[in-house]
Amino acid sequence: MPSDRHGPATTDKQQEWLARLDAVLEQNAAETEKADVENDLNYGLISDLKRIGYPALAVPSDLGGGGLSLTDFLAFQERIAQADAATALAIGWHMSTVLQLGAVRPWRTTDFESLCGEILGSSALINRADSEGATGSPSRGGVPQTTARRTPDGYSITGTKRFTSLAPVLDYFIVSAFEPETGGVSDFLIPKGTQGLSIDRTWNTVGMRGTGSHDLVLRDAEVPFSAKVIERKHSKVFQPNPFILFIPAVYLGIAEAARDEAVRFARSYQPNSLNHPITSLPNIQQTLGQIELEILAARHFLYSVAGKYENQEFDSVQGWDGDFGAAKVLAVQNALSVVDKAMRIVGIHGLSLSHPLQRLYRDVRFGLHNPPMEDAVLRQLAVRALESKGTAHD
Repeated sequence: MPSDRHGPATTDKQQEWLARLDAVLEQNAAETEKADVENDLNYGLISDLKRIGYPALAVPSDLGGGGLSLTDFLAFQERIAQADAATALAIGWHMSTVLQLGAVRPWRTTDFESLCGEILGSSALINRADSEGATGSPSRGGVPQTTARRTPDGYSITGTKRFTSLAPVLDYFIVSAFEPETGGVSDFLIPKGTQGLSIDRTWNTVGMRGTGSHDLVLRDAEVPFSAKVIERKHSKVFQPNPFILFIPAVYLGIAEAARDEAVRFARSYQPNSLNHPITSLPNIQQTLGQIELEILAARHFLYSVAGKYENQEFDSVQGWDGDFGAAKVLAVQNALSVVDKAMRIVGIHGLSLSHPLQRLYRDVRFGLHNPPMEDAVLRQLAVRALESKGTAHD
């Protein structure tokens, strides 16, 4: 069972949903390892998450959904990640996409209401498809090479999108495409059965193998005019999404799972040179104390930033975006350190492919490659420090 020693559950709603999540996570524990070994999704867990209505929590309450708060979202993602980090990261993209759309409402009202209706009615799953081989992460500001050319009946879309998490089970893809006729970039909502749309199963990495982050391939995919849900002027300034904080929550969950494995091992392992388990050794206690300190630091920073955002305590988008990036970087740095320390406690046993710690060790590395990127965050924080009014020479 996932650990809840430092869980943020403070409301009845949190407690209720954490209990529901624990139940389905326990039922699908064996499938987590299988998905990693077979480089495939944990279909059972995804199905159960849909069955209990988890994807619908992201739908705004005024449209019949759960009206999920940012703090609750992080708590739930953290708990899922303790048991299955890959599924947590993958389902988190659906959740954060819907939450952002619900908060900003950039689409036509009828389009968004229709999508939310499908999420509520059939647990439809969606994700954005933005990344491309030539442009890299959309946070870097590259113009999509995927094109949408106007036709008499709508648009013909051609291009390949990389890292489309949950690709095999998505019902809709939000595809960013360049329009040569206007010179702008638009988003298109494309259903999975669209002719010319296919999934190229390219995802085969050392970690996060259960995210199903394959390529979305569009070859003259014909969509109606109504598929264009928003037209936006291209900008190299990537608009921040506050719900992207689910990413550090996932890596915090990995760190907690690694901590639990280290504690479990230390309590049970007794070499014949000792007459007691290794938990009594000063160096083991020191390492466990360092692990706990790093988890506490990441957890308190992450949830304090989320709470500050929910209480509208930030002066500007730039202000909260900087803190959000800092929370992600700190959580990932600490998670990497925690997993490494856990591996040192468990030793060679943790490198066995049958041991859960080796999967955590591989999965946690991917935090370095999830947005926002560390170099961009550190540069942003440096600029903020240099522009502050409290410099010594002012």
